[in-house]
Amino acid sequence: MPNKNNISAPDLTKRPPRSPRCRLGGYAILPRMLDKGRATIAGTNGEFNYDCPLDQRIVEFLGLDSKALLEELATGKGDGEILEWISASAKYKRSAWEIEQWSDYMGRRGPDSDAETLSFFAERVASFSKTREDIKGWSDLLDLDDHITFGGKP
Repeated sequence: MPNKNNISAPDLTKRPPRSPRCRLGGYAILPRMLDKGRATIAGTNGEFNYDCPLDQRIVEFLGLDSKALLEELATGKGDGEILEWISASAKYKRSAWEIEQWSDYMGRRGPDSDAETLSFFAERVASFSKTREDIKGWSDLLDLDDHITFGGKP
């Protein structure tokens, strides 16, 4: 892998990656995944994990190789260049309406209806706040987690 000093990487020990709601090329989750990838290369990812289950959602949607994406990030490419690489490399070429529908869904996606997942979700929300009734989906929970972890109030 190229020298980690050749890339501009966020320090995820000092601030969170971009919200899962943030979009690049219309894709939700992608900017967050790129932040975590760059930070992983630079050794500044803290507790954030590249290619986690959330990242796997976009990897599967596009048919990407997450290791190859990490190698592209290591070359120092910016978001626009990475988006071009994704367009050329993705196994599944998605139309604008598919990207929009998928991203909208990912922004609203809540926990699966099985008891274990619902319990995990409820426990995570309760660990941050006992009064928040607006935390309905995974993006809500991640945004709340990032906010509180980096010094915000619930």
